[in-house]
Amino acid sequence: MSVSILEIPVKKITGEDTSLDEFKGKVLLVVNVASKCGLTPQYEGLENLYEQYKGQGLVVAGFPANDFKAQEPGTNEEIQTFCTTNFGVKFPLFEKITVVGGQKHPLYAALIAAQPKAVSLSEVPFREKLKGYGIEANAEPEVLWNFEKFLVSRKGDVVKRFAPDTQPDAPELTAAIETELSKD
Repeated sequence: MSVSILEIPVKKITGEDTSLDEFKGKVLLVVNVASKCGLTPQYEGLENLYEQYKGQGLVVAGFPANDFKAQEPGTNEEIQTFCTTNFGVKFPLFEKITVVGGQKHPLYAALIAAQPKAVSLSEVPFREKLKGYGIEANAEPEVLWNFEKFLVSRKGDVVKRFAPDTQPDAPELTAAIETELSKD
């Protein structure tokens, strides 16, 4: 039997060992984040989502990663300061990890295995947008870019995966969150 994603060891951004098991019974939105990305303003929307739904059991879990064009160069302390100062982030942030390739963190290996394809809500898929910028995108099922979102049920099942350019207030994302929050 495979290990639940809730049991995979991670570290808080402040360095303490933990796992997502501390959020057992909650709905999780796991997001790989970056401070110097064109999508960085999504921090504000993610914090708004967290504030709007945390009373119903939503936890946004941010995992900084420097895997895409070195868009997260800071230390964990610098990242935490940036997020708090610029976006008022109160949702839990975790230590900077790798989300693609051979050094991929076991959490992301499990998330990707559970949901190998991201839902794209854009008319022009994000993969095509990256090509327009001259960026060769990772092949599926790898994480495509910063701010890809994995929705995890209260039971720890990875139920949906959304493309990086899915805005936190996108109706499809909020509907999926509300559906999971409505379940026991």
